[in-house]
Amino acid sequence: MRGWWQELAGLVLPVDCTGCGAARVLLCAGCAQALSGAAAGCVRPSPGPAGLPVVYAAAVYEEAVREAVLAHKERGVLPLAGPLGAALAVAVRGAVRAGGAGRELVLVPVPSARRQVRARGHDPARRIALAAAGRLRRAGVPARVAPVLRHVRPVADQAGLGARERRENLAGALGVRPGGVVQLPPGARIVLVDDVITTGATLAEAARALRAATAAAAVAGAAVVAAPPGSFVRNRSTTRTEQRSCE
Repeated sequence: MRGWWQELAGLVLPVDCTGCGAARVLLCAGCAQALSGAAAGCVRPSPGPAGLPVVYAAAVYEEAVREAVLAHKERGVLPLAGPLGAALAVAVRGAVRAGGAGRELVLVPVPSARRQVRARGHDPARRIALAAAGRLRRAGVPARVAPVLRHVRPVADQAGLGARERRENLAGALGVRPGGVVQLPPGARIVLVDDVITTGATLAEAARALRAATAAAAVAGAAVVAAPPGSFVRNRSTTRTEQRSCE
């Protein structure tokens, strides 16, 4: 019922721009530009966790972008899934740009814990992934969403945890749902997707869970809507390994 009401309210009630507060518009032109993908690039937290695939982000996680992500995730402004999904589609293209044209593209969203889904009334990463897949299909890219990951044990709230604590908190926490492997056919390009990357611990654990479940389907990379400014590889001195991974 809560999710139904959020959907209806988002369609019929006047809203202000979630980025800057401009009247009667979900996202003004200026704030929409921040999600256009113009700032897209390869990101790598420092230090990056072991097993983290190459990650692309569409936008910098600050100001209007941060407000839009949080409004969608925490305040249930569900129509924002459209512009956030369009931004994620840009990042997905970056993650798989090194070939594989014509092969099926499978977006695997990072799962929220069940208590978070109940509290929010929706699963943000899955909703954005569906919007991104739709955008990609309209552009002629064969894409679909496969929500095959699940939590296999409880985890603590990540807020306030450092990089090492997050890795320890998430170690072994994710697994593939029963029957989920059949949704990941050999030869498909699998891209892990989420709204935001911070330390990279969640995406690294998701990649581990997929690799443990199936060796036939390789993880091509990961894509997120936004990342902190300092995590973009272009914004700092990089190692040769980082440079090669983003080329």
